[in-house]
Amino acid sequence: ERIRYTTSHPRDVDDELINAHRDIKTLMPILHLPVQSGSDAILKTMNRKHTAAFYMDIIGKLRAARPDMAFSSDFIVGFPGETDRDFEDTMDLVRNVGFAMAYSFKYSPRPGTPATNMQGLVHPKIQTERLTRLQRLIFDQQQEFNDSMINKTIPILFEKVGNISGQIHGRSEYYQATHINAPSRLVGQIVDVKITAATMNSLSGEVVIAE
Repeated sequence: ERIRYTTSHPRDVDDELINAHRDIKTLMPILHLPVQSGSDAILKTMNRKHTAAFYMDIIGKLRAARPDMAFSSDFIVGFPGETDRDFEDTMDLVRNVGFAMAYSFKYSPRPGTPATNMQGLVHPKIQTERLTRLQRLIFDQQQEFNDSMINKTIPILFEKVGNISGQIHGRSEYYQATHINAPSRLVGQIVDVKITAATMNSLSGEVVIAE
């Protein structure tokens, strides 16, 4: 009843996959599509095979195919050679997309990768400042996306009993963690839930129909 998948590279998204999101209703309306940076210069240095414009084009095509699509992504800040302008390009991309969630990290060298020996290392203090700014923007978007579910009735697939007595946990179609007070017999079922509250990381609500 629910199909999900992951992809590591925007270049793997072709018209056939985009059309699948339009035509296959069991394909969930959220896609994790790592971009890493909004700067073409940094993407080239990372040896990524896409540009920021290519990434935004994919986002536009997917939203045209399925208007309710949402996106998550990965970002690395402070990659060797990243300038203030490069970082602002990343911030602009995040503003333009509006992510449901994203993972973000400071660059750290990994043995055996070309970046280990690169020049132009970004000072750790600047890395931290940039990551703080990026995460503030991402977290605001994530809270806004979750808040948009309040007062809506949405289907939740319940997966397990919670640690709190009488509570069960599940996931929305957008993979949002959701917890409610309801019988454990609903675990393993998809149930309509009216969302009454949201945090940055989860939703809560009440069962509308439970047979």
